[in-house]
Amino acid sequence: MLRSRIILLVISIVLIAVIFSLPKIVVDNEEDTLDTKTSDIEATSEHMESSPASEEEVHDNKLSAELAAKAQDLRNKLEGASTKEKSSIFADSLAALYSSVNKLDSAAKYVELSATDKELIGDAYYEAFTFAVSPEKANSLGEKVRKYYAEILEEDASRLDLKTKIAMTYVSSENPMSGIMMLREVIEQEPTNEEALFNLGILSIQSGQYDKAIGRFETLLANHPKNEQAEFYLALSYFNDNRPEDARRLFQKIKNTSKDEQVLAAVESYLNEL
Repeated sequence: MLRSRIILLVISIVLIAVIFSLPKIVVDNEEDTLDTKTSDIEATSEHMESSPASEEEVHDNKLSAELAAKAQDLRNKLEGASTKEKSSIFADSLAALYSSVNKLDSAAKYVELSATDKELIGDAYYEAFTFAVSPEKANSLGEKVRKYYAEILEEDASRLDLKTKIAMTYVSSENPMSGIMMLREVIEQEPTNEEALFNLGILSIQSGQYDKAIGRFETLLANHPKNEQAEFYLALSYFNDNRPEDARRLFQKIKNTSKDEQVLAAVESYLNEL
């Protein structure tokens, strides 16, 4: 029941596409221990990365005839480009085309060909990673994210936002404990870090540790009161931790303030049970 309801928020809450493909992980804050439960992911030790051409051919089959023809024309021009500048232009156009139809893994590969900004490339791969359907694809994209963000962190270790994103790529990999430890390192450096608190709260929900999720989201909202996603998940945690009055109060507040139809549908469903 919990899982199906949260899936209602896919459109409005991007991270949820990743969360329910994550391993079941117990994050024990009080005793400083971590325990891995049965994983939803069959980890693979091999890097499975399709070539841009084969992957784009698969995507082209799902495009309109006009867009597929445009993509093929741009690829032909890219292959025949006589200068690096022209190659960059055609690759950028392909990235924009695939991004416009939400083929984000293909878009990221062409951003990598067209851009020189490491963060821009890392961001493109991270966006694709958050929408990856299969564990193999998530692992492949996660490796790219780590490659580019790690290079930035070598120059500026203060970028906790990038460290948090790297952590999330590990959480859905064959080495989830590395991700959990990185998130906790971020919290140690910055106890009110919004992204790290949010992700740790989500992971606590995923493992059924609603009391710990409540602690994370309450801390987050005390310092970042405008985070509407955290409000919803705090209410959800109250609901599942048998705190009906707290859940009703917060769900009612969300109902009165949210404009998101997906969120409102989920909230109404919970209120009907309280």
